[in-house]
Amino acid sequence: MKAAIIFGSKSDVNVMKGAAECLKEFGVEYRAFILSAHRVPEKLIETIEHLEREGCECIIAGAGLAAHLPGVIASHTTIPVIGVPINASLMGLDSLLSIVQMPKSIPVAAVGINNSYNAGMLAVQILSIKYPKLGKKLKSFRLNIKDKFIKENDEGVEL
Repeated sequence: MKAAIIFGSKSDVNVMKGAAECLKEFGVEYRAFILSAHRVPEKLIETIEHLEREGCECIIAGAGLAAHLPGVIASHTTIPVIGVPINASLMGLDSLLSIVQMPKSIPVAAVGINNSYNAGMLAVQILSIKYPKLGKKLKSFRLNIKDKFIKENDEGVEL
């Protein structure tokens, strides 16, 4: 396994599917877990330790409300953690701020509110540093996006 997706509640499944979708697109192995930093902290720590032993190289963590999950994970591992703020209240701004305002020396990367697909993309970018084949897939993906955009907009747009 190269990546893990962790989120705190079953209600977050629909938001977090985007990360899984992206990782699947690029052939990145992953496992997903529902674990709460507040309800099952011991199980969360046990899982993080297990992920480290298995060689997990990137963790995507989705969280809403207090949004402690990504930070708690980051405080227990040196594996890069990408936080996905989930819109549970205050349009997700509370979650976003909770994720990005980590104390010095315990960083968590963050993507846009509910944008777990981009968390998957960031994981792919991180992993592509170590895995050249993945880097080639990523470059090809980006070129295809560029070509598609140009073709769709080459003739201008009708307003």
